[in-house]
Amino acid sequence: MAAATVDGSALAGRALAAAGARHMFGVVGIPVTSLASRAAAAGVRFLAFRNEQSAGYAAAAYGFLTGTPGLLLTVSGPGCVHGLAGLSHATANAWPLLMVSGSCDQADAGRGDFQELDQIAATKPFVKLAVKATTIADIPRLVFQALAATVSGRPGGCYLDIPSDVLHQTLTESEAADLIAAATAASNPSPPKHKSLDEGIEKAADLLRRAERPLVVIGKGAAYARAEEAIRKLVDTTGIPFLPTPMGKGVVPDSHLLSATAARSLAIGQCDVALVVGARLNWLLHFGEPPKWSKDVKFILVDVCEEEIELRKPHVGIVGDAKRVIELINREIKDNPFCLASSHPWVEAITKKAKDNVLKMEAQLAKDVVPFNFLTPLRIIRDAILAEGSPAPVVVSEGANTMDVGRAVLVQNEPRTRLDAGTWGTMGVGLGYCIAAAVAEPERLVVAVEGDSGFGFSAMEVETLVRYQLPVVVIVFNNNGVYGGDRRGPDEITGPYKDDPAPTSFVPAAGYHKMMEAFGGKGYLVETPDELKSALSESFHARKPAVINCIIDPYAGAESGRMQHKN
Repeated sequence: MAAATVDGSALAGRALAAAGARHMFGVVGIPVTSLASRAAAAGVRFLAFRNEQSAGYAAAAYGFLTGTPGLLLTVSGPGCVHGLAGLSHATANAWPLLMVSGSCDQADAGRGDFQELDQIAATKPFVKLAVKATTIADIPRLVFQALAATVSGRPGGCYLDIPSDVLHQTLTESEAADLIAAATAASNPSPPKHKSLDEGIEKAADLLRRAERPLVVIGKGAAYARAEEAIRKLVDTTGIPFLPTPMGKGVVPDSHLLSATAARSLAIGQCDVALVVGARLNWLLHFGEPPKWSKDVKFILVDVCEEEIELRKPHVGIVGDAKRVIELINREIKDNPFCLASSHPWVEAITKKAKDNVLKMEAQLAKDVVPFNFLTPLRIIRDAILAEGSPAPVVVSEGANTMDVGRAVLVQNEPRTRLDAGTWGTMGVGLGYCIAAAVAEPERLVVAVEGDSGFGFSAMEVETLVRYQLPVVVIVFNNNGVYGGDRRGPDEITGPYKDDPAPTSFVPAAGYHKMMEAFGGKGYLVETPDELKSALSESFHARKPAVINCIIDPYAGAESGRMQHKN
């Protein structure tokens, strides 16, 4: 009797499972349909999407939420190109993602084969590593190598190409087992020797101790590194105010008395020493330069990437994992402790400014404005989310005004509970993020607060929510377009196409909730506070797929949200 054989699809599925993969997102078709099924049979749950872009954003968010590589599977050619959106987004955000794509037969490359593309060349600008299996025996080794590369150093995207002919090659069961065993053994080298951090730790602690106006800046890299306990201890024992970046919110609770979020301009404008943990001094932090920052501020930059330290040239640069570095700083401070009391002039200035700004915001939030502005529904959503307690829902936020205003209103008291457009400002991430959060954090409700433009990029994935019965409530802020309404001046409404809708306009009062109903989910149309409260209460309790179509005044927001100067 002939020995049982294993083809490339089955071997890839088994190798992924052996390497620890538990979820994979993607769209099947030639030549990877069998790979998805074989991976599922090996223990890797496959989440089938309607579009590779959304699947890629899901894989990226999964990498952030779990600290393990997200997996994206695409078909060849155009499928690979669609997947570049999620792949590049992951690399820009420093999240681990491995994209696996089928490709054309190697023998027919260069002859115009079906969906032919040089996929290694196409992916290289966006990844840390791009590799191709030229024979079936390559698959296990390259799976382990590529997965390891996504999380080494600064996390990011990697790419694995498996041609159609390789997926159809076979070997025996014993050969397959030996290849996977060898790849597994090779992936467990002795632990790396860590470079001594003593000098940097001592300098950092000393700078913080001597600072008159210190500040801790918390980036999403700190959230990824699970540094929340260490950072909370640092803040509590030293009394130093902290400022989170958008996805750093919750590492230390937003409700903490030392939060400088509501006093951001004062905090970054007047601090003399800034400990920046897991954040880059890029556009989100005004490049660490005047006029937003003081020209005399001294930066202590903690980053896993030495090149980042060299690029920014901080006063003190510490290359290392955020959690480990902050634990060492805490240990150093413990030997010579200090603490800024609540009466310290800097702490008083921050807390007073924050309190004053919060009171002003709360006064605005207290008003029930109908037709809805952005603040009234966001307040109602905030209160409903907070009422869920712990584990807190994961909040997905995208859109111009919706995301920007929501960042100031919605509260994160637990780490990794906010997902937004990120470092690249990517629109279209919403539904992919929702699906990733639902499978990565099954004990949590997922609540998406989406602008109607942002929702439109991935709206068809509501069918995916229903198909897998995921506990996701999507709230669409429907203001009839990008930024809302027709905002053109008279000088822009000229020419042969002046009667066309404005480039920013959509169909007025679109029935987005009916999309969800079409697939068997629950849809709500809300225009008043009571209608929104009722819809949130019912949908949160049900924990089933739902879309709440929230009608907003088309002229309530601002063009480009809070980045008008860029448009």
